[in-house]
Amino acid sequence: MKMPVYLDNNATTPIDPRVTEVMQPYFNEQFGNASSSSHAYGWNAKKAVKIAREQVAQLIGADSDEIIFTSGATESNNLAILGYLFNFLCPTKITEEVPHFITSAIEHKAVFEVGERLKEWGCEVTFLDPDSLGRISAEQVRAAIRPNTKLISIMWANNEIGTINPIEEISQICQEKGIPFHTDAAQAVGKVGLNVKEMGIDLLSLSAHKIYGPKGIGALYIKRKDPEIKITPFTVGGSQERGIRPGTLNVPGIVGLGMACQILQNEGSQEKERIKSMQSHLIKEVLAHCPGAQLNGHPTERLYNNISFSFSRVHPEDFALGLSGLAISSSSACSSNASAPSYVLKSIGLSDELALATIRIGLGRFTQQSDLDLALQKIIKMHSNIKHLEPNT
Repeated sequence: MKMPVYLDNNATTPIDPRVTEVMQPYFNEQFGNASSSSHAYGWNAKKAVKIAREQVAQLIGADSDEIIFTSGATESNNLAILGYLFNFLCPTKITEEVPHFITSAIEHKAVFEVGERLKEWGCEVTFLDPDSLGRISAEQVRAAIRPNTKLISIMWANNEIGTINPIEEISQICQEKGIPFHTDAAQAVGKVGLNVKEMGIDLLSLSAHKIYGPKGIGALYIKRKDPEIKITPFTVGGSQERGIRPGTLNVPGIVGLGMACQILQNEGSQEKERIKSMQSHLIKEVLAHCPGAQLNGHPTERLYNNISFSFSRVHPEDFALGLSGLAISSSSACSSNASAPSYVLKSIGLSDELALATIRIGLGRFTQQSDLDLALQKIIKMHSNIKHLEPNT
């Protein structure tokens, strides 16, 4: 069966062959447990994990001992937010002051639903609404801070519309107020200038499968100094990952994540220029040839590989017919209820009709110009056919 042209890199990316190559030995020849300290199999696995930890740290400007390996950004987000705020909700530590948590209304569900869970646990939670371009301003964050605010979490870049938030400005406000700041950077890592030390970030989540690494592995950056951020673990039963995330380490996945980070460190700037050029071309041509089409998200402060279009007078069924042969998203890949309007699109003011008539195109490392040409051709043809079928008025 012929596979469609893949243009959904915000949902997941294919593994870079160089990543697969370095992972392979740790499935068979070097299969040791990184916690085994009495023989060479364990030593080799431990060394590989150490190298990968350094590779991840270098990409985000952290120290290697501040990187905790997880199963992905969803676990990292949960561990960061719930693990930190548990310090204020634990029955043995509860005071008369109820903790307050600030986040946004367009976070990935791995943060949004954590906020809902915190409300159930008795925490006060503020969900900040974005502007029509999908941004949360630093002043919104400042205005929402209360005397009992204990943690703030704002995503670096939105997975559906690509808008980039002013993370450094938000972080500065958090520093001024002495409030720890977490950001879900799953979409942003490798695509934006990022240095956790220089930008004052306390907690950061990332995932390998968004940066051409394997699925099922991610990392959480936890600041260790001035001050140290203390996380209560969800699970117990081992000393791995400083006891914060115990369990046998996924050595092949960790090695793959490390290599994916190293490739981005070395090649990210060149990759950005090529993909950004394709993005600009596609946006320009679609808006020029499809009257009524609109670009969702910020026109300039956006991920260089993300394009979100909504089309008036187009039904979701038209996408399946007109865009067959293209692997693109007409709903967030993390939502199983694809028939419901996206809460992100609704939050920026789109009607149900427009929210349902939206596609997301995610360009990537392996996207070719011919793929872009095919996508443009199909989108314009689909729109032309819809317009042709409209009754005369």
